[in-house]
Amino acid sequence: MIAISLQSGSSGNCIYVETCGVRLLLDAGITGVQAAERLAKHGRDIRKVDAVIISHDHGDHIGHAGVFQRKFGLPIYVTPATLAAAAARSSTLGKLKDVRSFRSGDRIRFGEVQVHTISTPHDAVDGSVFVIEAAGKRLGVMTDLGHVFKDLIHVVSSLDAVFLESNYDPDMLANGPYPAFLKQRIKGPKGHISNSEAAEILRRAGEAGRLKWACLSHLSDKNNHPAVALKTHRSIVAEHITLYTADRYTVSDLFSV
Repeated sequence: MIAISLQSGSSGNCIYVETCGVRLLLDAGITGVQAAERLAKHGRDIRKVDAVIISHDHGDHIGHAGVFQRKFGLPIYVTPATLAAAAARSSTLGKLKDVRSFRSGDRIRFGEVQVHTISTPHDAVDGSVFVIEAAGKRLGVMTDLGHVFKDLIHVVSSLDAVFLESNYDPDMLANGPYPAFLKQRIKGPKGHISNSEAAEILRRAGEAGRLKWACLSHLSDKNNHPAVALKTHRSIVAEHITLYTADRYTVSDLFSV
């Protein structure tokens, strides 16, 4: 199983996963041109992607799904509530002809590959995170979590690798430029999780001994920094777990699971 972060953060999210001959994109928050060019850097053709699976209705995750379908012919997997909310909010989504519906909690099958969908308390209409499972390997794509909800640590403990939200540093958020209502939304129960919260998830999950690497994802531009996130995590997380950060604007290296 291989994985590539094409971009991660409030400016747009998209992760590529390839395993057992199946090619998936998780979210479509970047332009079609960006996605195609960044995949091409790793020798991948976006037109050979089997499906785009959408986590929730916020624009940085679904905003370019229409382009992905119309330009590249990719089927879009999305919950009905997510699609309705996104269509009501944005005029850029456009008409989608090939929509495959799922509900949070469903398993989506692509041959030998299973995508487990898990509902989150994030302030989306019907948000999900994902576990991709194939050939005995399990990869999590888990951002926009809301808070550390029940069973989250149990799920992460069952993974070989994870893209995990590590959105903000509490001190940077408190002293940063955001208005009070937005600060409260971010640190509230339907917002995002902090570096220290994410690190504690990884610390506890690491005790099971399965987790090999974590890519810290969806880092805030104003309230976090890769070096800050890594320093916090490295002080808490076991040394046997390799840590990476997903960039807000560029493609990652190719990660192996």
